[in-house]
Amino acid sequence: MQISAIVGYDGSPAANAAIEAGASLFPNARGWVTYLWGPPFASAKVRRRLRARDVDELVEMVEYEGEQEAHRLVAVGVTLARTAGWEAEPLLRRTFGNEGLRIAQIADELQTDLVCVGCRGLGGTQAVLGSVSDMVVHYASRPVLVVPYPMLAAEHAALAEGPVAVGWDGSAGAETAFAAAGRLFPERDVLLVSVDEGGDTALPAATASTGRKVLQLKVDRGRGFHARTIYDALIGSAREHNAAVVVVGSRGRSAAREILLGSVAMGTLHHSHRPVLVVPSEWGAPPES
Repeated sequence: MQISAIVGYDGSPAANAAIEAGASLFPNARGWVTYLWGPPFASAKVRRRLRARDVDELVEMVEYEGEQEAHRLVAVGVTLARTAGWEAEPLLRRTFGNEGLRIAQIADELQTDLVCVGCRGLGGTQAVLGSVSDMVVHYASRPVLVVPYPMLAAEHAALAEGPVAVGWDGSAGAETAFAAAGRLFPERDVLLVSVDEGGDTALPAATASTGRKVLQLKVDRGRGFHARTIYDALIGSAREHNAAVVVVGSRGRSAAREILLGSVAMGTLHHSHRPVLVVPSEWGAPPES
């Protein structure tokens, strides 16, 4: 099966890293390298060079030069993706804000298997809440691969053949994440990382027949038990077993059409130094009639 992906691209090192990681994780995929062209349309250096007789002419010149600049920028991303082995093509869209939401909408239009975006990997009080990558994760109806930047050499090396670490708690969201890992990474071992919260967490029945590795972590619930205990264990297990990617499920949409990722998924997303694949709970469900 050929994987299809839309890649959010802006020419930054983080965006270049996202293309590189995506190509390593999904070789020979079909990809749309997407740049959202929005206000002020042209870069500051280009705008400073423009001279016009009136405001209308200046607006026209800014939009024209900005569009040409956008075409050149997205072409660089396409070249990188094709060099990495993808069947890639450019997708330039004009937008007026909320780039993350727009990328999620374009992915739905194209019916891609996943969305790939880069981020700077800031954590704690400097977490990337409100950034394009976070907005994509919150609004996308399909899996989103968030690639941190920068990554170390060992983390890069794991991309090609490393196992897939899946956060497992027996919930419907975890089941969906496990299913996505099997579909998107059919040739890789899957490590189910289960953190004990005081009861028995049943593993998916499919693990017995697939021959995949299963890893269970036992964590003392104690008075200090909280979400960080879980995502730290998940991230630590991925590091210990040199995983290529960490997969987590989300809780799905609320009535206000915002996605409640949950503290574990959000913590993993903001603190992992390896790519994180966030799988929305509605992924794979039949469309509503």
